[in-house]
Amino acid sequence: MSTSSSFPESFLWGAATSAYQVEGSPLADGAGPSIWHRFSHTPGKVLNGDTGDVACDHYRRFRDDVHLMKALGINAYRFSIAWARVFPEGKGRINPQGLDFYRRLIEELRGQGIEPLVTLYHWDLPQVLDDRGGWVNRDSAEWFADYAHRMFRELSGGVNLWATLNEPWVAAHEGYLLGTHAPGHASLTETPLVAHNLLRAHARAVQAFRADGHGQIGLVVNLEPKHAASDSPHDQTAMLRAHAYMNRQYLDPLFLGAYPEEMGEIFGAAWPRFAEEDLKLLREPFDFLGVNYYTRSVTRHDPQASPLAASPQRQENAEYTQMEWEVFAQGLTESLLWVKRRYGDIPLYVTENGAAFDDPAPVEDRVADPRRGAYLRSHIAAVHEAMQQGADVRGYFAWSLFDNFEWSYGYARTFGLVHVDRATQRRTPKDSARLYREIIAARGGNCR
Repeated sequence: MSTSSSFPESFLWGAATSAYQVEGSPLADGAGPSIWHRFSHTPGKVLNGDTGDVACDHYRRFRDDVHLMKALGINAYRFSIAWARVFPEGKGRINPQGLDFYRRLIEELRGQGIEPLVTLYHWDLPQVLDDRGGWVNRDSAEWFADYAHRMFRELSGGVNLWATLNEPWVAAHEGYLLGTHAPGHASLTETPLVAHNLLRAHARAVQAFRADGHGQIGLVVNLEPKHAASDSPHDQTAMLRAHAYMNRQYLDPLFLGAYPEEMGEIFGAAWPRFAEEDLKLLREPFDFLGVNYYTRSVTRHDPQASPLAASPQRQENAEYTQMEWEVFAQGLTESLLWVKRRYGDIPLYVTENGAAFDDPAPVEDRVADPRRGAYLRSHIAAVHEAMQQGADVRGYFAWSLFDNFEWSYGYARTFGLVHVDRATQRRTPKDSARLYREIIAARGGNCR
């Protein structure tokens, strides 16, 4: 249990991005298209017709970007590998130029004393695999395990921290139930199959890591405390179902060996019966859990709505971000402690945490974003509070390093510590980036 007012010296202070959101050049040097490349080029799918064709041009500017990270005091960088950049056909032949990009990025990070945390899958499935059924196809777990195994062999020398998947709930819910993310499906029956195959893919990748990996491997989930709008039994039941669907569905099978009972109530006849051998596979031990946290949800029973479509109730006198997410720092403490109490003392990283605000344009190389600065302070303090209560948190990664391609919102939502001029690619650290540098220098002691 931490009792110091500062974070440990070994604590990782990082920032996070993902491949399609920042790299640009998605088809360069022999890369294959991903589901997000096709989705963003489909009219009407992304706000303003935005795509990741240029994004933050990180593919060509990564060296300067790493030096910027160093100047901001960051000692860790979480990024993802674009699967189709390395395997244009999804499997089989490696594209050497794509692999070399990640080797050079890792080498540059190491040279600047920055620890890489590599995420293998951040929603950009190779299009050629989606054409074969994507995550609905049971073979997807083996496709992913083969890809992961090759990455461990090729890159493990420079990487100590690996994450298998980023936010499988979002991949399934947005991509296969609502259709608002790639690949754009809207199928009640596909959604639980996708969720299950993603977890199978995670487990098979962990097994591959034990054979050829180096360091530690984990999973990244997005957690969101669910609070009932009232003490009524109906609201309490709605809260428990929402909690089971978003939070417990992706962790109970891994730690406890079974899906929540509520899943059958939520999906009805669309909820499959999974084989015991699958549930045994999902319990494959892994080394850490990454927690992405942005907000909480206050739920109210709606007899006219599906449990899958429950929308959070807006709270009076609360602050909201550009995404209409409530600023609720204590929910981060709650989430970290919930993991500890339910699943045990697994090491934790806060792998994403941040806020989108409508920032002003740079003025004399300054971007004033006081609300993001306050958000950072309060949420880092919330991490420290969880540590004081016994949570084994080993790092914090701000989302995001840059104003980037924010999925179906395109470039209309800005989460970055660094402003990016879309026309010139000029980087301007915001006031929040300077504040984060001060927080890191003080080991978080100035957040309380």
